[in-house]
Amino acid sequence: MSIRYRPLAAFAALLGWFGLALQLWFSIRLALDHGGTALQGVWVYLGYYTILTNLLVAGVLTAASFDTRTALPRFLQRPGVQTAAAMSIVIVSAVYNLMLRQLWSPSGWVLVADLIVHDFMPPLYLLYWWLAVPKGSLHWSQVIAWQSYPAGYFTYVLLRGAVNGWYPYPFLDVKSLGYLQVVIDALAVLVAFIVVATLLVALGRWQARRRNDTVAEAA
Repeated sequence: MSIRYRPLAAFAALLGWFGLALQLWFSIRLALDHGGTALQGVWVYLGYYTILTNLLVAGVLTAASFDTRTALPRFLQRPGVQTAAAMSIVIVSAVYNLMLRQLWSPSGWVLVADLIVHDFMPPLYLLYWWLAVPKGSLHWSQVIAWQSYPAGYFTYVLLRGAVNGWYPYPFLDVKSLGYLQVVIDALAVLVAFIVVATLLVALGRWQARRRNDTVAEAA
């Protein structure tokens, strides 16, 4: 990544970690207010795809903010990993705004945290992805490989729910909908993941070709 985009990555990373810290604080407070423990608040916090994906995005942006060659930052800076994160954060925003936003009305700092993880980070990360991520190595087979993340999350949610009966999203609530409807809902969302991933690869490859053509013309 060009060094000129590190300030953008650093700013976005700081905003992302701030939003995540706020969300964690409120999750713990809610658990304590209902007679639970801080650990229960953390457990609920880590049940949301929004949180896990924002953690991934914040990690990618943090890795991009520093010149380091250690294993994890190098992995997070792979174009495929960064594009998979873009796919997931787009779905986070789309699902929340189309299906979940109307279910509650946050205010104050809760609203600030909500806006950061659902509304501010997706376009900010996409801007970083468009400007800073080299995309010449993206290929179509990665579209399917990237689905291991949402598929893994779906399995994780079902296992958690089978243990404690709690499901983070209404369309994944097995107790209310049954397994068949939940699987149908999950497959519909998976189609959205594949569509977004395909569009990102197409855009990335187009951008890479344009840049190569520009370099060739300049030479």
